[in-house]
Amino acid sequence: MSKVVLITGASSGIGKAIAIYLLSKGFTVYGTSRSEANAAKFPFNLVALDVTKPATITSAVEKVIAKEGRLDVLINNAGKGITGAIEDTPTEEMKTNFDTNFFGPIEVMKAVLPQMRKQKSGLILNVTSIAGYMGLPFRGIYSASKGALELITEATNMEVNQFGINVVNVAPGDFATNIASGRYHTPVFENSAYKEKYAENLALMDSHVSGGMDPIVMAKKVLQIINTKNPKVHYKVGGFMEKFSIVLKRILPDKWYQKLLMNHYKL
Repeated sequence: MSKVVLITGASSGIGKAIAIYLLSKGFTVYGTSRSEANAAKFPFNLVALDVTKPATITSAVEKVIAKEGRLDVLINNAGKGITGAIEDTPTEEMKTNFDTNFFGPIEVMKAVLPQMRKQKSGLILNVTSIAGYMGLPFRGIYSASKGALELITEATNMEVNQFGINVVNVAPGDFATNIASGRYHTPVFENSAYKEKYAENLALMDSHVSGGMDPIVMAKKVLQIINTKNPKVHYKVGGFMEKFSIVLKRILPDKWYQKLLMNHYKL
């Protein structure tokens, strides 16, 4: 029997790459998008789900379970970028980002856990970010939302382990996707104290994404994790320096590490 996989945010980018790859490997794949309007153009099943609207989460999960009778893997991939100096970024936009990147994935986990407990098995992969391991300038809210999801994953994994369920983090670095176009960019305000440095860093961030890795690398790592009997809690997928930056944060004094980041971001 092929495993049934539900992937949020599967209409583009990493989510779409994972969905197509797992489908090619024989999995029964359900991807989600905020709308089913273009469902026919995807090779996998597409269901409507907006992680910021709990009613749509419940409806989508119930639809999958009603059709398949089970749900083996949840890949919490839906997310949204946000940039801007903390002082300049509207608080409402910060809250909106946390609704998508943090509270949304929690609601999806809540929706699938009863079925996984019933099956006495299941795997939840929360797609976080290497940025969640450090506070990055002009991406502080994004770093915070993904870092918070990392910690929630750790806690949830310990809570549900007794039911035969594993909850793991998969933290990607920069991948060549359309995430930059979907970000909320705090405007470069003319009277902002951060105007010049923020404008420079916006261009730098976009160049990182356009020069990023192929999303198929993430898809292959996800398959490897699904096929692992006793998966780790934390996985990082990215370039050598991206992953090494996490190691450096652990071993360097705080001020030394911040200096490295500030030099990189020309601050």
